Amino acid sequence: MKTRLLLLQLGAQYGLDEQAALQLQRAAGLTEQPRNLSAQLLRGTALLAGGLAGLGLLMWVAANWAELGRAGRFALLQTLLLASALGAALWPKARAALALLCLLSLGGLLAFFGQTYQTGADPWLLFALWAALGLPLCLGARSDVLWAPWAAITTTAIALWLDTHLGGRWSALPVGQDADIVVHALAFGAISLMLILLGPLCRRQTGAGLLTLRVAVGLATALVTAVALNGLLRTEVMPQYWIGLILGLLAAALVARRAQGFDMAQLSILALGLNTLLVFGAAHWLSLGHGSLGDDPLRLLLLGACAALLLAASVSGLMRLARHHAGAAGAAQ
Repeated sequence: MKTRLLLLQLGAQYGLDEQAALQLQRAAGLTEQPRNLSAQLLRGTALLAGGLAGLGLLMWVAANWAELGRAGRFALLQTLLLASALGAALWPKARAALALLCLLSLGGLLAFFGQTYQTGADPWLLFALWAALGLPLCLGARSDVLWAPWAAITTTAIALWLDTHLGGRWSALPVGQDADIVVHALAFGAISLMLILLGPLCRRQTGAGLLTLRVAVGLATALVTAVALNGLLRTEVMPQYWIGLILGLLAAALVARRAQGFDMAQLSILALGLNTLLVFGAAHWLSLGHGSLGDDPLRLLLLGACAALLLAASVSGLMRLARHHAGAAGAAQ
C-alpha cells in the first residue's frame, strides 16, 4: 500500500502520463505475481485448517454432549490441547497453525470445566483466564495468527467485566453517582494497556504485527465508542462521552504523527469512531428542548449536512496525511 501511494505521489509530482505511470509500476514489481505465493498459500491453508479443526472439535463436542461421558470429554479436550502444544513446540513450520488450535482448545477446555462444575464465577473470568493462560502461547508463537484472536478474547473479557460491574447495563448513572466513571476508567485503562502491549513499543518482545494492531484498534474503538455513546444518551451528557472523545482524538493524533509505521487503516477506524461520536453529539445538541429530530425536517437536514461535512473533512485529512507520509518516505529513500 505504501509503495502504491509513493508511486502515485511521484506520478503527480512529475506529471507522468498513464503509460509512464504503468512502466513505473512494472519497475516496482506491482504488476507481477507476488513472491513466494505458493509458500504463502500453503501457510494460509495450514492456518485455516488449524482454526477450522479447533472450531470443528468444539462443535463436535457440543453436538455429542449427551453421548460423551465427563471423563471422555475431558480426555478429548486435554489430549487435543497437549498434542497441539507439543506439535507447535516441535514443528516450527506448522507452529502458528498448531498454536491457534491449542489456543482454541484451551478456551473449549475452560468453558467445559465451568459448565461441568458450575463454579458460579462471572463470565468475564473465563475470558480473562483464557487470555492470561494464552499469553505465554502467544509470546512463544510470535504470530498475528495468535495475537489477533487473543486481542478479541481480551476485549471480550473487558466488555463482560463492564457488564458485570455495572449490573447488566452499560449506560451511565445520573450526575452525583460517580461509581460508573471509575469502572469505565478502569476499562479504558485496560484496553489502553492491551494496545500498548500489541503496539510498536513492544513489538520486539511480542512479535505482534500490523494485522494484530489493526484488529486491536478496531475492537478498542468499538468498545470506547459504545461506552461514550451511552454517556451521551442521557438527560445530561456524562463525562464518559467527553473521555471517549478525548481518547479517540489522542489515539488519532498518535497514529497520524507516527513517521514510521503510519497506517491508513488504523487512522480510518479511529476517524469512523470519532465521526460517530461527533454526529451523535450534534444530534443530541439539535434535539435539546425541541423533542425528536424526526418532527423537524429542517433540523434533520442540518444534521445530515453536518455528517456529510465531517465525512468530507475526514477523507480529505486522511488523503493529505497519506500523501505527506508517502512524500516523506520517498525523500528518505
